[in-house]
Amino acid sequence: MTTDARFPRLFSPLRIGPVELRNRIVSSGHDTVMAQDGVPGDQLVAYQEARARGGVGLVVVQVAGVHASAQYTSHVLMADDDACVPAFARLAETVHAHGAKVFQQLFHDGRELMESPDGTLPVALAPSAVPNERFHVMPRAMPLGLVREMVACYAASARRMREAGYDGVEVVASHGYLPAQFLNPRTNLRTDEYGGDDEGRLRFLREVLEGVRAAVGPGLAVGVRISVGEESGEGLTATEALDALGRLDSAGLLDYVSVVAGTSATLAGSDHIVPPMTRAVGYTAPLAAQVKAVVGVPVVVAGRLNSPQDAEQVLARGDADATVMTRALICDPEMPAKAASGRLEEIRACIGCNQACIGHFHAGYPISCIQYPETGRERTYGLRVPAREPRDVVVVGGGPGGLKAAAVAAERGHRVTLFEAGRRLGGQVLLAQEVPGRAEFGGAVGNLAGEAQRAGVKVMLGTTVDAAMLADLAPDVVVVATGARPRVPALDLVDAPVVLTAWDLFRGTEVPRPADGRRRVVVADWRCDWVGLGAANLLAGKGWKVTLGVTGYHAGQRLQQYVRDDMLAQAHRLGVDVVPLVRVYGADADSVYLQHVLTDEPVVVDGTAALVLAQGHDAVDGLLREIEDADAFEVHAVGDCLAPRTVEEAVLEGLRVGSAL
Repeated sequence: MTTDARFPRLFSPLRIGPVELRNRIVSSGHDTVMAQDGVPGDQLVAYQEARARGGVGLVVVQVAGVHASAQYTSHVLMADDDACVPAFARLAETVHAHGAKVFQQLFHDGRELMESPDGTLPVALAPSAVPNERFHVMPRAMPLGLVREMVACYAASARRMREAGYDGVEVVASHGYLPAQFLNPRTNLRTDEYGGDDEGRLRFLREVLEGVRAAVGPGLAVGVRISVGEESGEGLTATEALDALGRLDSAGLLDYVSVVAGTSATLAGSDHIVPPMTRAVGYTAPLAAQVKAVVGVPVVVAGRLNSPQDAEQVLARGDADATVMTRALICDPEMPAKAASGRLEEIRACIGCNQACIGHFHAGYPISCIQYPETGRERTYGLRVPAREPRDVVVVGGGPGGLKAAAVAAERGHRVTLFEAGRRLGGQVLLAQEVPGRAEFGGAVGNLAGEAQRAGVKVMLGTTVDAAMLADLAPDVVVVATGARPRVPALDLVDAPVVLTAWDLFRGTEVPRPADGRRRVVVADWRCDWVGLGAANLLAGKGWKVTLGVTGYHAGQRLQQYVRDDMLAQAHRLGVDVVPLVRVYGADADSVYLQHVLTDEPVVVDGTAALVLAQGHDAVDGLLREIEDADAFEVHAVGDCLAPRTVEEAVLEGLRVGSAL
């Protein structure tokens, strides 16, 4: 296949042990919440098939537990019984049919236990009884016999993957999971042969790899995934990880190394598992370069590599031999094929928002993508079905939901015109990109607008649509996507206090500076998402003293953890004072009055210059209410005009409507 000359390394083959990859783009192991009774089912097979069909070189399937005690969530794959082989084989055959290779992650979480099938707390296992900070787990120190049994379980699971037709296996020693717990002198306090010194602490992983190699034979690749620095005070250090890798490579136990950073054991360390958009592109590449200096096998690197251009640069520098681009492939499964054929402008770039991918996983739902909700729903929306009869479709509103509905309808053959009252497409995304550290979010507008343009949607900016205009246009279908406006609740206001909305701040409005030098601004946050926390950080960054009052237990409560952690860390550094469990009641010229949501007692903040409201939104639904019972045309609605929510729901509803017309 001819490939774009701009990517001479990315689309060159790579040999990993006995396996040759067609290119150097890797979809790494990531939990999809698509396991069916502990094995790959129809949904997971369809999900991975989409990535294989899209041109990825290697699919590494999400973790599979090697022992019954490795069931760290209720939806994990399990490879601890021979009965699993046919289901895994079906997945391997499907990936192979599209020319990609497939490896399987072999896994035990150790003390990193998130949940259980029935809600009770099972016994977590670890080298030593050292507690986990993030999940508040105190594990049981593994008896010597159980350690040896666990080594054998890795080998048995690897043998099952060989029987299932996989091309390789990857032992997960990353992110503070069981093998890393053995490597770490701060979590491995053993005095038997599996502890005591560097060689003893390495013994578990060494024996696991020896057993796996013996079980799979010479035909499968064997690798290890490891955090080169867990970014936590008690975590495995980069030096310790590099020393272990050097020893394992010298022993001939590795065909490749997959490099990441961070640990599951702490909040700060876990943020590196799926780093948010505030992390620099390719920030882990220097870690991979350190690994290449101590091993002689290919090195794969993961860490915010969301575009083929960035991946090519990492390869060109020699930092790594292959690049993990998992979220890029969640957002656009066809990214490799588009890049190879030079269609870079068609690539739907991941914006690192974490909302529907890792955010869904943490909530226990199958993963998806806010920009591409077809992900995870391949069996329903994987293929565009041409419309039986092209129709004239008018979409009112150029935010994410309207753009998606218009693009999908046009791709199916309908004649679509989109009207936007403003001078720019994007809706609230244009505001979200103004929040400190969230500029990348604006990429969603370019991606969705590009889809609509390529599909042939006629876009009319600066045009307000009313019922009379629709009557004149006489379309077959009207899709209302008119969005929302900031909600301003009824408040007790005395002496004309300065009251603004978060939208005002994001649009550039400055808080007036009082002559008496008051520097305190109160942000009243009802939803506990990015709006209130983002407004607080924006103001604090401009030198204001900020009190952020939230109705929930903590700021950012509704955000995905890694995104929230980053914004909370920024708020802490900026000196934002957070007051939980309060609602806004009123304000006067120099005080803001809050009320505790549990006791109704007053909480007064004196010496204030302004009150900023982040109180959610009201639907802009006037047009919808006026025409929803119209007989002249079919009416649909998507997004916030139905009920204010997030970009994710708007785009999904746009997909559903566009697919149903």
